[in-house]
Amino acid sequence: MSASEASTQPGGGNDGGAAARHDRRVVRGQVTSNKMQKTLVVEVRRKVRHPLYEKYVSKRTKLYVHDENNEARIGDVVEVMQTRPLSAQKRWRLLRIVQRAAQA
Repeated sequence: MSASEASTQPGGGNDGGAAARHDRRVVRGQVTSNKMQKTLVVEVRRKVRHPLYEKYVSKRTKLYVHDENNEARIGDVVEVMQTRPLSAQKRWRLLRIVQRAAQA
C-alpha cells in the first residue's frame, strides 16, 4: 500500500484517528437530570414504525453523558457524541448546548 492510499482509507492516515472520530454517532436530546457530578441524563426521543400495525410509535432512550464543566441544566436541548467508555454506564460526551431551558 502506498502512502497516498493509506491516507484515503479510514484510520489509515497519520492524523491520530481524527478521521475515525467524525464517524461517531451524534444525537440530540433533552437533559432530564444533572444531579451527578460531571454527568447528565439525556433523554433521546425517536419515532419508529411498528412492523405489524404500521403506526409510528414514540420510543425514548436514556443516555448517561459526560459534562466536564457542569454547564448543562435540566430542560436544555443538547447534542451528544458517542465516545469510549468513561464509566460503567457513560458512553457519551456533551458536544454543545443547542437550546437553553426557559428560566423558572
